[in-house]
Amino acid sequence: MYIAMNRFRVAKGSESAFEQVWLTRDTHLDKVPGFVEFHLLKGPELEDHTLYASHTIWANHAAFEAWTKSEAFRAAHARAGDHKPSYLGHPQFEGFEVIQTVGGGAK
Repeated sequence: MYIAMNRFRVAKGSESAFEQVWLTRDTHLDKVPGFVEFHLLKGPELEDHTLYASHTIWANHAAFEAWTKSEAFRAAHARAGDHKPSYLGHPQFEGFEVIQTVGGGAK
């Protein structure tokens, strides 16, 4: 498995608008081979921003790379620059190969 994350520092007061963009967009992920799961995470609130992360799980690194070169990727990110003023700096990408997974099971 491979996990791809982008961290976003969202300017104070822009959190609702940022979340709305993510909640209403068509990600096109369901059309991509190797896609497993997506999460939008809200982190700590700091003095000038709130930290968010997009967290996508892929079958493997090759599936993620194929996504970044796909028409679905271009469609999903076509208007990404429209909302840049709510960010402090550029999103920070982090990619991880999964070394170990421990399942919790239903309780």
